[in-house]
Amino acid sequence: MTTQATIPGFTTAPPPYRAPHEPARVPEIVEALKKIGPLHDLEEAEYEWLATHGTEVFAESGAVVFREGEPATKMTILLKGEIYVRRERGGPAALFIGRSGLITGLLPFSRMKAYGGLGYTSAPTWWLEFDRSIFAEMIKAIPSLTERLVAILLDRVREITRMEQQAEKLNALGKLAGNLAHELNNPASAAQRSAAGVLEELRVYGHERFNLGRLCLDPEKTEKVLAWEDQVRAEAKRQGKPAETEQTRREDEIVSWLHRHDILESWHIAPELAEFGVVPDQLEALAGFLDPGAIAVVLSQFTSSLRTERIAEAMLDSTARIFDLIRAIKDYSYMDQMPIQEVDVPQSLENTLAMVTSRLRKVEVIRDYEPHLPCVSAYGRELNQVWTALIENALDAVQDEGEIKLIVRTAGDMLLIEVWDNGPGIPLELQGRIFEPFFTTKAPGSGLGLGLDAVSRIVRMHRGFVTVQSKPGSTCFQIRLPLQQVQAY
Repeated sequence: MTTQATIPGFTTAPPPYRAPHEPARVPEIVEALKKIGPLHDLEEAEYEWLATHGTEVFAESGAVVFREGEPATKMTILLKGEIYVRRERGGPAALFIGRSGLITGLLPFSRMKAYGGLGYTSAPTWWLEFDRSIFAEMIKAIPSLTERLVAILLDRVREITRMEQQAEKLNALGKLAGNLAHELNNPASAAQRSAAGVLEELRVYGHERFNLGRLCLDPEKTEKVLAWEDQVRAEAKRQGKPAETEQTRREDEIVSWLHRHDILESWHIAPELAEFGVVPDQLEALAGFLDPGAIAVVLSQFTSSLRTERIAEAMLDSTARIFDLIRAIKDYSYMDQMPIQEVDVPQSLENTLAMVTSRLRKVEVIRDYEPHLPCVSAYGRELNQVWTALIENALDAVQDEGEIKLIVRTAGDMLLIEVWDNGPGIPLELQGRIFEPFFTTKAPGSGLGLGLDAVSRIVRMHRGFVTVQSKPGSTCFQIRLPLQQVQAY
């Protein structure tokens, strides 16, 4: 006897029970068949044919009906209950829910070879099975089934395609959200740290200004101190930030100078002065009119001011990065714009790159954009889907460590866009299939095989075309879009 089936998250149940044919049950089955939508208005004899030639099956809730990859050999008419279908290797999302009143499984004229997921009952279920071996006899006995079953096939294809496309969009959205979260986290964290640091440094700066006031310097010395600070800042601006080795050497020299002048607080003065570009010769000017105690106070106040300014600059850089990302997101999504825009393709590619910055750490991106390129009239959001799919495919090919080249130039009355990568290439026998819907070379659960299908559909929608050339170490996807889109939409 067959063992019980176990489904994660569900109770176990005995396997389906296939009842022997019982003539006494035919009227009951006929009544159930009359409630099946696609079978309405059949002749009484036709209902009886189905009732007598089908295999009656019963199952409790949780019973496995079929498994992913098993050969599909039977048509199923659900008389009562529900059958859920989900992919075992592609996550827990349900692909299909078959409820009473539906005809499912392998249908006549279908190319279905195997079941696409795990099928199990979610309630006590009753159905009829028809083996493919009697399909020809069934169509001959009930001719109207041809039209009825073809309509079911078309509806099923449309629904599965819609679900897979929706899943592909959600998958792309998840990747985009992950990239953005990663990119926003770094500048946001830096801004938060800087905000905390500037609060602490402002307290130090206020204390140092108070100490400076306690020196009671006469107006002449105060003017000299201010002039010295202005001179040091001007020289630092002219020279720029010193190299790290030069900065270390200057720090040692400043520490020695401070010690020679009996200034003991060198540990928090020297590093800031060296990083700013101060040299000991500039400090000699202070020694000409201030005693060591006053020099220590002036330099402590000056370095505190430098630290505060540096923290504020870090905050500005971090927030500017955040605003740049937000701008890129708005440009990428064409937020608050009409569906059709005049699209600057190089800028559109740059916006897409900004969305995947976290994957570009070890990737060399080469840009070759012809200057003064004309814009194209296009659906901006849809074109960004094209660039995203091609760039992410290129990143997958080089495994986020390699070279990607983007080329945009005019070619006659077309705009030519090329996306190159130096990955392993696409095998010649697969190049003719990569634009087929649901065809993928990725591992199960890593892709649905709709990315390049969407690329092809969107490019065709813009009256363009897409081609691929590939060999080991060099793969190029070429997109050609007409520059004049008269009546294209």
